Amino acid sequence: MVALSDFQRIGVGLVGFGLFFLLFGILLYFDSVLLAFGNLLFLSGLVFIIGFRRTFTFFFQRPKLKGTSFFFGGLIVVLMRWPILGMLLEAYGFISLFRSFFPVVFGFLGSLANIPLLSQLLQKMGDSGSMV
Repeated sequence: MVALSDFQRIGVGLVGFGLFFLLFGILLYFDSVLLAFGNLLFLSGLVFIIGFRRTFTFFFQRPKLKGTSFFFGGLIVVLMRWPILGMLLEAYGFISLFRSFFPVVFGFLGSLANIPLLSQLLQKMGDSGSMV
């Protein structure tokens, strides 16, 4: 088990609440206030978990600038009360930012699941992705 500091525990809670508010905002027909609150909680939780400098360097790496601009542009559009367009922009930015993490996540989920067909599918999805 990985030992977490108090700041990292707070960050995990903030990310969890952020994801909850994002999901709840989508379920309530793209409520822009809940979506904006969820985005702010998610980003602040990320800062608490990995630190401000590492968060800044992650988002502003040269190959990830396109995804960062779409993600933060979508956040601004959601704050301007255009939630559907903002969430589409954010989704594209999120996918392009965290593309390299998806094979790891799918491989981890495949190792957790003991369902025969599902575990094989998740392991294939985890193995086939590139680390770009």
